[in-house]
Amino acid sequence: TISAENAGALDKDLMSVGAFSIDQLMELAGLSVSQAVHILQPPTRGKRILVAVGPGNNGGDGLVAARHLKHYGYQPTIFYPKRSKNELYQRLSKQLENLDVPFTEDFEAALKDADHVVDAIFGFSFSGEVRDPFGAVITALENTSVPVTAVDAPSSWNIDSGPPESGPGSKFHPASLISLTAPKPLVKHFIGRHFVGGRFLPPSVAEKYNLDIPDYRGVDQLVEVPVEQEAKSEKVLKLAERQA
Repeated sequence: TISAENAGALDKDLMSVGAFSIDQLMELAGLSVSQAVHILQPPTRGKRILVAVGPGNNGGDGLVAARHLKHYGYQPTIFYPKRSKNELYQRLSKQLENLDVPFTEDFEAALKDADHVVDAIFGFSFSGEVRDPFGAVITALENTSVPVTAVDAPSSWNIDSGPPESGPGSKFHPASLISLTAPKPLVKHFIGRHFVGGRFLPPSVAEKYNLDIPDYRGVDQLVEVPVEQEAKSEKVLKLAERQA
């Protein structure tokens, strides 16, 4: 795993010595997310994908994923209550509008119609309390029976300690998680299906942060990381104790 401090430093290295732009990294991350959704929610099992988008880079990954999903034949809907004024995010939104992808302001209504949800609200850098309007959204995700895929971190989770002790997100355990570039320490609290995505890490950067590059296959942009059954059982037990 990689700490929050090192994750931020790694991103800077990718954009300096790695020579990537933020646009490229976001495109590759969003592509990984879209492939995870395709594995978890094949179109034959339902095409309606609700993408909950936050105001930062995690939200940008979600916008990119939604575009790819539209081209795969899905029917994405975007919940994006706090749109960024940054040109990059405006272009990503315009690309979706050009594809006639709908944006909604009614999350709960959209959730009722969804077959799958992409949680792209907050990423690994989140800290503090969840502010409106995202508190109600995360609470809805806690209580829904619709499968949720979290992007890099379940929204509201601390990068080290996992779900908050109380409030929105304290009982939020999405069905799946895609860690971007490298897993964060919070994965030790995660009990669902786990993928690692981001097939762009140069070996020199991976070595600097003591990261193993996954064994990607074919054209895949992600790898599923199996959870040991014994470790998973222990996590489930601790979860039950905390929620009791």
